[in-house]
Amino acid sequence: MAPVPAAPPCGLPALEQRLAHDLLCLGWPARAWMPPQPPVDGLPVLDVAIIGAGQAGLAVAASLAQNGIHAVLFDRQPAGLEGPWATTARMETLRSPKELTGPALGVPALTFRAWYEAQFGADGWAALDKIPRLQWMDYLRWYRRVLALDVRNQCTVTALQPRADGRVWLQLQTPAGDSRLLARRVVLATGRDGLGGPAVPGFMAGIDRQLWAHSSDPLDDSGLAGLRVGVVGAGSSAMDSAATALEAGAHSVDLLIRRPDLPRINKSKGAGVPGMVHGHHLLADDQKWRLRHYINRSQVPPPQGSTLRVSRHANAHFHFSCPVQAVVQQGRQLLVTTPRRVFALDFLIVSTGFQVDWARRPEYAGFADQVRAWKHRHSPPAGQHDDELADAPDLGPLFEFQPRTPGACPGLERIHCFCYPATLSHGTVSGDIPAISDGARRLATGLAALFYREDFDHHLAALEAYADPELLGHEWVPAA
Repeated sequence: MAPVPAAPPCGLPALEQRLAHDLLCLGWPARAWMPPQPPVDGLPVLDVAIIGAGQAGLAVAASLAQNGIHAVLFDRQPAGLEGPWATTARMETLRSPKELTGPALGVPALTFRAWYEAQFGADGWAALDKIPRLQWMDYLRWYRRVLALDVRNQCTVTALQPRADGRVWLQLQTPAGDSRLLARRVVLATGRDGLGGPAVPGFMAGIDRQLWAHSSDPLDDSGLAGLRVGVVGAGSSAMDSAATALEAGAHSVDLLIRRPDLPRINKSKGAGVPGMVHGHHLLADDQKWRLRHYINRSQVPPPQGSTLRVSRHANAHFHFSCPVQAVVQQGRQLLVTTPRRVFALDFLIVSTGFQVDWARRPEYAGFADQVRAWKHRHSPPAGQHDDELADAPDLGPLFEFQPRTPGACPGLERIHCFCYPATLSHGTVSGDIPAISDGARRLATGLAALFYREDFDHHLAALEAYADPELLGHEWVPAA
């Protein structure tokens, strides 16, 4: 029998028609059931405010809609530039396998694959290796549009304060000026640096900011042409930064790598099983710590493609066992001291990850010193100290912050941390593509349950007042 030819692209309008029917069959969005909230203190009251409209925020909002709850998303970026994909990210493709369904929430027509095949056909999908970074951003823009999610762009949260009356106060900077509102629940879907910012080594103190950047900074890569560039680190973002500098025409790129060799095995892949996704938050404290500390200690290797993207350039140099000991500015030149030698560089890119640092997020000043961290909860055995884990927030079962002192910060539990710092408490379900749908559904269904309990009297009254007759009285004849 001759092979059946692959189906040609159907086009996005046809996919959107299919998706609309799928959602209709699923009853999505569900019927609204939340009691309307009157203004309080002259301010509007939202049921859920989501800070951040990247893939995590979108997934939570979509899952809430599936449960009949309307959420408003606030993002500081212009429309279409949410998250890192079209701004600070420098990889050519995503690192995740293309088959992962990401924020699709179990709906086939909502997957990246369906979106891609609608435009490029099944043959195009078969030929695709990994998802191009900017195409992922295009998919997220489509996801937002077809689900009609309520995103308010160019809205920056400048202050956030839990209150004892079951609401959280938000102050926003918007194109129309400052505004204030209240929300019953707030979800922080703020990405890798959601509770702090880039981890900047002490040796960069006092160095002219025009001569260096963190790998997460927006950077005009064309300005690197002809420069001697150094990159501190050898992880994924270090490789992407090095490759971008080389492709922009850098004179040379020296990778200053602390380790004697690159790690070869991505241990995180070995942890990615359904049991971890659904069971990590149920583990004992020492089990969670051992797992995450082992992954941190092993380190994640840069993707092969990213590494080859650097090594194919003759002017790229990998220096192992070469930790940076000091950086001195000499005019417009940087002298970088290492055990190997002193490097004379024109620009330095520091690729050292992120850290929880509440002082760098003034919008959280009203409650930051009340949040319980894992260092307040767990003392690891000797040899397992880990600053990243120690500073991570100790979250409750629905990603909610918990106070260091019970009762000291009423309403703190109404702020839910659905971003990378939740990893120790909940596993990798609040930011990374593989399990983002699972985390979003856990949070959304949990919020639905909490709202129902809080509004029980309203729902009981609605039940008692319900009077839609099933029988009208003419359906039978009483026996004589």
